[in-house]
Amino acid sequence: MILVFGKTGQVAQELAAYDGVTCLSRAEADLSDPAACAAAIRARRPAAVINAAAYTAVDKAEDDETLATVINGDAPGAMAQACADLGIPFVSISTDYVFDGTGTQPWKPAGATGPLGAYGRSKLKGEQLITAAGGTAAILRTSWVVSAHGNNFVKTMLRLGGERDALSIVADQIGGPTMARDIAHACMRMAQQLIKDPSKAGAYHFCSAPQCSWADFAREIFTQAKLTCAVTDIASSDYPTPAQRPLNSRMDCALLETVFDISQPDWRLGLSDILKDLGARR
Repeated sequence: MILVFGKTGQVAQELAAYDGVTCLSRAEADLSDPAACAAAIRARRPAAVINAAAYTAVDKAEDDETLATVINGDAPGAMAQACADLGIPFVSISTDYVFDGTGTQPWKPAGATGPLGAYGRSKLKGEQLITAAGGTAAILRTSWVVSAHGNNFVKTMLRLGGERDALSIVADQIGGPTMARDIAHACMRMAQQLIKDPSKAGAYHFCSAPQCSWADFAREIFTQAKLTCAVTDIASSDYPTPAQRPLNSRMDCALLETVFDISQPDWRLGLSDILKDLGARR
């Protein structure tokens, strides 16, 4: 059995579809109580643990950094320590927000971190505590997560694109949209391989290709959804938010392919699948 922290999030809902997976809800394991998370692992003694739960309200975290740090930092650290004590592999999802977003080169897993805000700092603390636990752990940094579940950019664009003739979208933030279904698949493969080969532990990057801006992503959403909505490129400075976003979210995923044989999927194909899923639900 593979134990998953998270039940309602985008990746957790995709992981729930796999056989042999048990997903824990907030009532069963509250990430604001790290000790309870560790106790849940010790009580169940699974073959591996995947942490797919997080505090993801990037802007709200600026005023709520203490709670964000407990959920994104202390809780994964406690999970990692429990897994290390029991000799259980641990996979935890992290983010491109641990980097400062400078330059234009894709970030490598060993690149220097420098979070711009509270959310990124909280996730980086989680990474540091996971590493310090000393067990068989893999950190999977990803970006721009979307799916047919929950609230995300695709669903927001579909709503706004159906209501308006034109939208202004940020075009100077560059990254890789990533399907939650693909992240779940990567996490499962990593967990299964870590059971057999603990030497594969470490930090890895995973996002879809090709790289694009949020504005370009929106255009493709409208094209595939057959929505007539014009997109005007704007700078991040024209759309201020409480938390500063990294401009460069390009990620070098070569190490993940080399070690785990997990290649980058095409987000345009993933987007098509999401639109089909959403269409089937209407």
